[in-house]
Parts: sequence; C-alpha cells; structure tokens
Amino acid sequence: MTTSSCYTCDREAEVDALPPREVIAIDEHWRVAHAFDAALPGWLVLLPRRHVTAIAELTDAEAAVLGTWQVRLSRALHAVTGCAKTYVLQYAEAPGLGAPGFGHVHFHVVPRAADLPQELRGPRVFGFLEREPISPEQMDAFALRLREALGEHAAR
Repeated sequence: MTTSSCYTCDREAEVDALPPREVIAIDEHWRVAHAFDAALPGWLVLLPRRHVTAIAELTDAEAAVLGTWQVRLSRALHAVTGCAKTYVLQYAEAPGLGAPGFGHVHFHVVPRAADLPQELRGPRVFGFLEREPISPEQMDAFALRLREALGEHAAR
C-alpha cells in the first residue's frame, strides 16, 4: 500500500506534525481526529493506526481496546458538549461510496444533542457532512477541550 492511495495512512506517516484536530488522542493502535468535513463540532473519527480496510482485519489487540475507545470518547463528548447520546457508525467508505483514498476502516463517534431535529437523527446525521464545515481553528479549539476531558487518555 503506497501512502498516496490512503488518506488516513498519509496522515499517520506525519502524525508528529499534525495539528490538534488530527491527533486528539492516540495510543498504540488507534488515533482520534475531528472529522475534517463536518459542520458539527465534536464529530470524531476513530482510526486504526495501521492500514485496515475491513473490521475482520483488526488484530485481537486492536479489537480489545476498540470498545473502550468508543465509550471513553462518548463520555468525553458528553462532558464537553452535553450531548444526550453519541452515535457510533462505521462504513470504511467515504460519502458517495468508493471515494478514492477513504477505504481505511474508521468509526464515526458523533455527539447527538437532545434537541437535534428529527431530520438529522439516526443515519440522517450525515446531513452535517453536506453543510459548511466548521473551520480548522474551531476544530483545534474543540480538540483541546476534548483532550482536557479525556485526561490521561489524550494526546500529549
């Protein structure tokens, strides 16, 4: 796999130079980033640090901490946003299905506010990806607040 064919692997190759929005939290197996094209502050993406295109390809070690990360991020999102719940979604394909460079497994962890309109609930939450995204500066500011909520689990 050449790095030019996978957006996530390209980011991983330069992980030490990435801004806060790209490395909110990290461990041996997973990296947490803010979704770059979301209009919703706190739309997170949980990414395996090695190239994986299907959940069945996860190692036992990666799988063992996956649920822990999903719960940990959900708790931190609740603390920072006051969301009623979080959605956890996984497709390993970009919107439009099959967009080049986005076949890497990734889990969306999305804060769902109590007052979110019905037309944006459930899978329709992806409507936030069709709106004007928040700015990189807003993502970085949110990332720093989330790092604080994550405490010892945040990127340093």
